[in-house]
Amino acid sequence: MDSSGSYPEAFARSIEDPLGFWGEAAALVDWAQQPTAVFDDSNPPFYRWFPGGRLNTCWNALDRHVEAGNAEVTALIYDSAVTDGSRSFTFRELRDEVSLFADVLHSLGVGRGDRVIIYMPMVPEAVIAMLATARLGAVHSVVFGGFAPHELAIRIDDATPRVVVSASCGIEGQKVIEYKPLLDRALELSSHQPDACVILQRPQAAAVMTPSDHDWVSLMSTASPRACVMVEATDPLYILYTSGTTGKPKGIVRDNGGHAVALTWSLHNIYGVGPGEVFWAASDVGWVVGHSYIVYAPLLAGATTVLYEGKPVGTPDAGAFWRVISTHGVNALFTAPTAIRAIKKEDPGASLTEGYDLSSLRSLFLAGERLDPDTYHWASEHLGVPVIDNWWQTETGWPIAANPRGFDPVPIKPGTPGVAMPGYDVQILDGSGQPVPADTDGNIAIKLPMPPGTLPTLWNDDQRYVDSYLTVFPGFYATGDGGKIDAMATSQSWAAPMTSSTWLDTGCRPVRWKQWWPRIHSLPSAP
Repeated sequence: MDSSGSYPEAFARSIEDPLGFWGEAAALVDWAQQPTAVFDDSNPPFYRWFPGGRLNTCWNALDRHVEAGNAEVTALIYDSAVTDGSRSFTFRELRDEVSLFADVLHSLGVGRGDRVIIYMPMVPEAVIAMLATARLGAVHSVVFGGFAPHELAIRIDDATPRVVVSASCGIEGQKVIEYKPLLDRALELSSHQPDACVILQRPQAAAVMTPSDHDWVSLMSTASPRACVMVEATDPLYILYTSGTTGKPKGIVRDNGGHAVALTWSLHNIYGVGPGEVFWAASDVGWVVGHSYIVYAPLLAGATTVLYEGKPVGTPDAGAFWRVISTHGVNALFTAPTAIRAIKKEDPGASLTEGYDLSSLRSLFLAGERLDPDTYHWASEHLGVPVIDNWWQTETGWPIAANPRGFDPVPIKPGTPGVAMPGYDVQILDGSGQPVPADTDGNIAIKLPMPPGTLPTLWNDDQRYVDSYLTVFPGFYATGDGGKIDAMATSQSWAAPMTSSTWLDTGCRPVRWKQWWPRIHSLPSAP
């Protein structure tokens, strides 16, 4: 799907002709069986994308690139500041490792639709376990490594996994965190008991094994390659539990078909990265950014992804960002404004960039919190590349608002995450659900149906999905954030400079600053 050209035209088409827009985007992935329809709205508000289609996400992330002649292209770069080591995997090598671990999981009884909890540090085996689960048509649920036993136990009881995959330890700075005792305690607290646990033994700490534990290396030594299992486009790929909630956590469900299409489309069109280029999301696979932009989007798009173990800022090396960019030729970096603020505080003159070749870097993307103008200007000045804010949520899985790099440039306004992305009909509503005038504060809502890749429901809890997101404003997904559309922009053509303003707060979520640009259909037609 060619993304060159006008963003306004692309956005307008995505709203006016979503079936045509996303039907074309579906050609970006391999289908074992083509969808019988682009969209199923027969059971609102439980909409489904690409019904009747069959595919495998792991095939699309790995095997198809091998089959297309890109077997020796680097797929994954592992860079560990805490162990002072690195490894890289070509698409062929990663495919082979994933195929073997899929056989390991299969030998432990994991099949299509079964759940696998992954409780791992930032090591390649975490990515391998995610992709191997997907290869079997099973459903993974990654829990942030080091989460407290009580939180892990709640997730075990909700997902009811057949297998848990973990490691003997993680490393935070100079401190070794033993995971196995945390996992053992979580299993004592949980009602559900998995059939088995697979443990990756790391040299920094050896785990004490129990009869239900299996050693990763030993199982891999006897495994054989296992083929991909094709699943329905509407089958779940993963469950990701929201953090910071009280009581039972919400299990965000991501489907296979819509997710593969949206994530593949987004890497080039939003982040401007294509096959063979290097993308680094400096996050953790336990969070949605890690799912979407460390693991899935880069590999689905045939790009190289960087998996970084350690904190890129703080002791002992505040210049770690620049080292990784220089060493691995990173073309686009995605991190949080907090990280850039920490670097700015420790190195206000950016002296640590000296000696590193940063010429490969084309864009810096920041998300997860408000990007203040000071941080924006500091990064822009010292890196000399576009600094792009973007805004989205665990629930959506990919950006709601950004400044898309795959289209003709849209003006960048400091402090704003940009324009609404294709497929997101973003509106500002008052408390009664009515649209408010431009430049008026209100509640950010997205008109249903939302685009592919967003949550279709919550794990085993359709009613909570409706109650949590769809009840406040019937016909809309309530984001829980607030903002306003810029009045000046709604009165100007796309050729004129556009401005943006700030605001936010609804009480549905912790107060966070949000800023963005107007939705396309509120503007005059693009020339």
